[in-house]
Amino acid sequence: MPFVDVRSNLPASSFSEDFVRKLCSSVAAALGKPEDRMNVVVTPGLPMLIAGSCSPCVMLSVSAIAVTDTADKNKEHSAKIFEFLTRELGLTEDRIVIQFHALQPHQVGKKGTVMSFL
Repeated sequence: MPFVDVRSNLPASSFSEDFVRKLCSSVAAALGKPEDRMNVVVTPGLPMLIAGSCSPCVMLSVSAIAVTDTADKNKEHSAKIFEFLTRELGLTEDRIVIQFHALQPHQVGKKGTVMSFL
């Protein structure tokens, strides 16, 4: 049950429903998770600075159970997600930052319980 949180100073028009669906599909494939388990939030139009510049940029946070817990896994995920974002948004890699967070099943609630019991 991965969570993807995208924050950007790009305008809302840069993040169509089609973009959000493609992002979901791309990150799901990168993580090896089914699309119907994905949770995606995009927050555009924020005042942001990356590497000392307020030029167009994106910060992505990916939180998931069992697939974001090692450097080797996250290196692979990062490459795939960067490829998608640079292609779709026209940003260079230096304008994108990704944070990976490893979740434990007891840290994710669903259906009135937590994933440990589902």
